[in-house]
Amino acid sequence: MFDWRQDPHRRFNPLTREWVLVSPQRTARPWQGQIEAGDPARPAAYDPECYLCPGNARAGGARNPPYTSTFVFDNDFASLQPATALDRFEQDGLLLAETEPGICRVVCFSPRHDLTFAAMEPADLRKVVDTWVEQWGELGRHPLIHYVQIFENRGAMMGASNPHPHCQIWAGHSLPNEVAAEQASQKAWREERGRCLLCEYLKVERAAGSRLVEENEAFLTVVPFWAVWPFETLVIARRHMTAIDALTSAERDGLADILKRTTARYDRLFQVSFPYSFGFHQRPSDGAAHDEWHLHAHFYPPLLRSAQVRKFLVGYEMLATPQRDFTPEAAAERLREV
Repeated sequence: MFDWRQDPHRRFNPLTREWVLVSPQRTARPWQGQIEAGDPARPAAYDPECYLCPGNARAGGARNPPYTSTFVFDNDFASLQPATALDRFEQDGLLLAETEPGICRVVCFSPRHDLTFAAMEPADLRKVVDTWVEQWGELGRHPLIHYVQIFENRGAMMGASNPHPHCQIWAGHSLPNEVAAEQASQKAWREERGRCLLCEYLKVERAAGSRLVEENEAFLTVVPFWAVWPFETLVIARRHMTAIDALTSAERDGLADILKRTTARYDRLFQVSFPYSFGFHQRPSDGAAHDEWHLHAHFYPPLLRSAQVRKFLVGYEMLATPQRDFTPEAAAERLREV
């Protein structure tokens, strides 16, 4: 077999049924690209100018209560609105548009302005997990909502200008593109083979070990074989479950633990509070069982070789096929070392 540590090759992503080009020989080339500034000074525990800190006024005019734990509110500048009426426009099969009603919320992880997920106490992280479960169930029961997307953007590099620890929840009527692609693949796998795609993938990764980063009794973190981002990771529930509402109390603790340990490894590797986009993928909230789904989450950090070098999709990657130089095995080894 070819040597995937040095030979150019493609890898298949069974969740999206797309390919990624891997060019490990390119890591030897000199870097002459943009150098990012280092982390700014660590913020204070409370910022009087922060619209997410307790007691402060938000941009929309409302004032936050003096909250002491997690805090949830409807986004003042929501991308989706619950009052949007369902409607559809079509012309000659060429022009097609549909309205998209929904609900957008913000979840503050902590009243502390200076914390990150990696720096929070396990008991406080468990409260965040409990809040995610509650919000997923509440929003998913809304008759217009068919999918609830929980996600976090961390760092100005990823478009998060406010460092206060928080995430967003966008609940919409239709399935997002990535979710629809993963659902189709997981359903096809189950129909063809009678088994869960990610349950089978878990067995492969645990047996190989070379891409495994973290593991506890409830979850494991791997750099997926088909990773596109330099240090992309996949957090997968070890027990087959379709969504976070199936988590036991011990598994909720396990989720908090694996997320804390995974983000701490990123911070240690880059010696910086690392930027990323993170989010769960789980079954739709349309009332169907969706046994094909397996709960998992994605981390997409843009940092490439150090805290000063970033990498987004450009050129060939946008126009042809996603491409990466750093192999998933090498990325996992770097994360395990710290």
